[in-house]
Amino acid sequence: MGLILPVRHQVPLPPDRLIRSDPPSADAIEMDVLFVGAGPAGLAGAIELARLAKADPEVGELNIGVLEKASALGEHSLSGAVVNPRAFRELFPDLTDADFPFRQPVTGEEVRVLTAKGGFRIPTPPTMRNHGFYAASLSEMVRWLGEKAEGLGVNIFAGFPAAALLVDGARVRGVRTAESGLARDGTPGNDYQDATELAARVTILSEGTRGTLSQAWREWQGVGSPNPQIFALGVKEVWSVKRPLDRIIHTLGWPVPLDAFGGTFMYPMGPNQVAIGIVTGLDAKSAAFDVHELLQRLKLHPYFRKFLEGGELLEWGAKTIPEGGYWSLPDRFSGDGILTVGDAAGFVDVASLKGVHYAMQSGIYAARAAFRAIKEGNPSREVLGAFDAMVRESYILRDMKRTRNMRLAFKHGIVRAGIETGLMTLTRGAFPGWRIPVREDAAEERVSGAAAPFVPDNVLTFSKLDAVFKSGNATRDTIPSHLLVGPDITPEVAEFYSHLCPAGVYERTAEGLRVNPPNCVDCKATDILGPRWTPREGGSGPKYRSM
Repeated sequence: MGLILPVRHQVPLPPDRLIRSDPPSADAIEMDVLFVGAGPAGLAGAIELARLAKADPEVGELNIGVLEKASALGEHSLSGAVVNPRAFRELFPDLTDADFPFRQPVTGEEVRVLTAKGGFRIPTPPTMRNHGFYAASLSEMVRWLGEKAEGLGVNIFAGFPAAALLVDGARVRGVRTAESGLARDGTPGNDYQDATELAARVTILSEGTRGTLSQAWREWQGVGSPNPQIFALGVKEVWSVKRPLDRIIHTLGWPVPLDAFGGTFMYPMGPNQVAIGIVTGLDAKSAAFDVHELLQRLKLHPYFRKFLEGGELLEWGAKTIPEGGYWSLPDRFSGDGILTVGDAAGFVDVASLKGVHYAMQSGIYAARAAFRAIKEGNPSREVLGAFDAMVRESYILRDMKRTRNMRLAFKHGIVRAGIETGLMTLTRGAFPGWRIPVREDAAEERVSGAAAPFVPDNVLTFSKLDAVFKSGNATRDTIPSHLLVGPDITPEVAEFYSHLCPAGVYERTAEGLRVNPPNCVDCKATDILGPRWTPREGGSGPKYRSM
């Protein structure tokens, strides 16, 4: 066994590719406000902005655009998800909960501690209580929000990944999209299409977890945070089942090792479907830690097997989650001509397993700040900084501050963390009275070693390649690699990447590493610990329908 330090094998983001110091050309598509990413944050913001403009006769209709890298809305959207409807209610005050795109209300819940063959129920922690919330599919919610946005005149550009920010001095002036139709060697192919430029008075980065342009902008502008952001990887499946599930289930313990942070879930998605998944921190000590494989083992546990037997795997997906919480939030969310919202800013509360309503609420606030900047004709950092004030005075920051050290406590080990998080709950976050410092995930050493063998049965459990098929991945085989591989990739590091990636993109060979870019489902796991992810041609990746 040896030690692997992931950061030694990782290249930095290429700033010259992601930050372009040339303003939009005369041929650029002109927008008043451009949202980069059609997730819940971007679409909620576009809806709010369109309404504000229509209600103000001095402004009238604005030219609002939303860029989405998937070929259709919702195809890259994945979450658990049990949703707090608070932001939906604010955005659509004339509708009722029954009108929203939810699968069903939470009517019961339980939290269990699992062992390899059994387990026991424990009281539901206060932060994990979900009475009044709804089980839902994020893909379906995004499509519904997209229809509402288009009904208000918002321009949605699906299949257009934003590949670079166009800047003039310190001010962001718009974006350039990725080229498409490139051959494997990067030269134009028969179906080549050049990049498109979009100019905007305000650009709002709603690009989701581990946003590439968000990272690049913060590095370029020197925007730090008290702690670096840390991440988890979630792997999820949707099953048709013969046995209905009448409650939401969360578990702790097996199959997650004691030296790792994470848990599992199963949610009802109507009478004949369930969602099952696992979410684990990307700071696990073992280089053989494999989240996809842990989910396959989970399904063989007697408690879950009884629900899945006789059913059918419908869909599979994976996505990373920012889980550093309050102390990992950027020092500011705004700049000259730019705002960052949702997961791109880190608005996720791990203790309550919630992020969708925070993303939507931040999009709503960004719309209000952008509207003010447009109305005043001044999209400067000083004016757009109203967004920072709105967020910091809102329930988003209130909730995240109350749980600010809970995830970080698990850096101390599970036993000590159990005691500390109990005290944090009792004191509403006042204990321990200081920030728990952490390192970025790539700076945590991993112990290499052989993994326990696992052979899928193709009934309940499946290989990574079979799982990628169930994601609907339609990436063409001849696409050039969008993954930037670092130096000194030894066979041991290649083995680490092969376990890290849930989609089988990386293989260990006798020479070192083989990369299979078409398998990528854009989960961003290796962007955190290994090869860096960069935008690729529109429509690449998964085609989620009910994730």
